[in-house]
Amino acid sequence: MRLNAGVLMSLKAIDEAYVEGLLKKEIEANNKKIVVLDDDPTGVQTVHDISVYTNWTKDSIGNGFAEENNLFYILTNSRGLTEEQTIGVHKEIAAAVDEAAKESGKEYIFISRSDSTLRGHFPLETQLLKEAYEKNTGKQIDGEILCPFFKEGGRFTIDDVHYVKYGDELVPANETEFAKDRTFGYTAATMREYVEEKTKGTYKGADVTCISLEDIHNMAFAKIEQQLMKVQEFNKVVVNAVDYADVKVFCVALFRAMAKGKVFMFRTAAAIVKVMGGVGDQPLLTREQMIVKETTNGGIIVVGSHTDKTTKQVECLRELEDIEFIELDASLVKDDEAFEMEVQRCLAREEACIRAGKTVCCYTTRTLITADTGDKEDELRLSVKISDAVQSLVGRLRITPSFVIAKGGITSSDVGTKALAVQKANVLGQIKPGIPVWQTGPESRFPLTPYVIFPGNVGEVSTLKEAVEVLL
Repeated sequence: MRLNAGVLMSLKAIDEAYVEGLLKKEIEANNKKIVVLDDDPTGVQTVHDISVYTNWTKDSIGNGFAEENNLFYILTNSRGLTEEQTIGVHKEIAAAVDEAAKESGKEYIFISRSDSTLRGHFPLETQLLKEAYEKNTGKQIDGEILCPFFKEGGRFTIDDVHYVKYGDELVPANETEFAKDRTFGYTAATMREYVEEKTKGTYKGADVTCISLEDIHNMAFAKIEQQLMKVQEFNKVVVNAVDYADVKVFCVALFRAMAKGKVFMFRTAAAIVKVMGGVGDQPLLTREQMIVKETTNGGIIVVGSHTDKTTKQVECLRELEDIEFIELDASLVKDDEAFEMEVQRCLAREEACIRAGKTVCCYTTRTLITADTGDKEDELRLSVKISDAVQSLVGRLRITPSFVIAKGGITSSDVGTKALAVQKANVLGQIKPGIPVWQTGPESRFPLTPYVIFPGNVGEVSTLKEAVEVLL
């Protein structure tokens, strides 16, 4: 059932200052390092002054554990990987994290951060992490917390239904284009049904523990804690939430249950990471905070996402007069030689523009390219090949742009790790709500260049244009 967005304002008010005081004490008492495995780079869209590692070498993970911050991110980019690749990556990371934890003498919690519209390798990733954690630590994980709420992107969970905000309407996620994803689609209307559908009946919807908005807004900490204390055998917990205050109430009860010995795995969107990490709010970034090296060169925007929202945002960007638009013909992807010539054509044109001080927007053909076989894994491989070409439009540049914007999850990961060769980035904050900015490190291709990671499913029609205007 669709809802009017006005429902978000109709709930009983929470004394947020009081809750924050309680939460601060619980966070301080929790000495576990929070290790966030992010399946694409957009997951840092709620935090600032936090490290993101793009590899899981012993040195990188060791550095993460040595930081003063109680959390750090590891970018897996698993949403762009096959199941087989995802299995390999998660086994490697779980082993590296446990080794670093033992060397540092710290315990740890895994958060599997994924898409706020419920796409990704679920339940595979958290099942892999559960098995590795239990084997490595000897502790049993009692349950898995599902919290897809993400206010900045208009994602709300009400009465166990996850909604996506479109204008003044809240649309159940299973009725949106995201649920029709060729690789990660689903049909379930409620989170209970989603769990049962995705786990193929291994975990029944009837066994899912749901934390209600009524209990949250009544600040029923003891009742919620009691619900969590009863969870066992890796059954799932769904958190209903429409604002950050809701997540804070839940986290007070969560930390109390964990302090009494309960162990949880997390599959969440970006919001709860910010709350569990005690990351405060900060204003949106200014141009001066992002561009620390002035240049007469233009910037570059690369667009790989095919969501309807992205297409409309690119059209709106055309309202800016000083942007040069270059289309990469992705329909040539099945012909290696022709596709390489097309990439070379785009590169030559974009370099000339950037050198002349003009910002360019390189985007793929808006028609979705499909595999002849219709196989999901083949579809994913094709999309990865296209994304590789898109990232090369940055990675093969022979001139340093004033800024880089990447639109879409897989695209932004490839641009960050392959094109820019970032090994560790500092999250400066957000240029617009839900749109993070990395400051690239000295080891990267373009050191200290602001890198804007623009999710394919976030923002209004005008948000891409507004973000570019801040940087110009």
